[in-house]
Amino acid sequence: MKKVLVVLAALAAFSSFAQAQETVKVLSTQELATTCKLPASPESRSFCIGYSTAIYDTYLVTRHPQRAKPFICIKQPAPQRDVVIAEFVKWASENPQTADKPAAGTFLGFLATRFPCARK
Repeated sequence: MKKVLVVLAALAAFSSFAQAQETVKVLSTQELATTCKLPASPESRSFCIGYSTAIYDTYLVTRHPQRAKPFICIKQPAPQRDVVIAEFVKWASENPQTADKPAAGTFLGFLATRFPCARK
């Protein structure tokens, strides 16, 4: 695991050095919500599903169960993906203060609100 982190850090350092003049644009909440609005084109729908799934999958694989308590708990059977995405679009429109925030963080916040873990 440490070797992987070292390699990733080296790649990140090289990448930032090689692209020092380039600014990486982060997808905003408003941009994601606009892309995810239904009815969507096949391309928009594919992007929306891929991006939102990647956010959740990253949460799952990066959270260490012994060091960080879960804050998103989706009970099975899980709701349909399109239902959750439609709820996110509605939530984003009801929370305009998040419009210019990075989409990944606000999507996780939405999931935590929509699927909170039971308190013990």
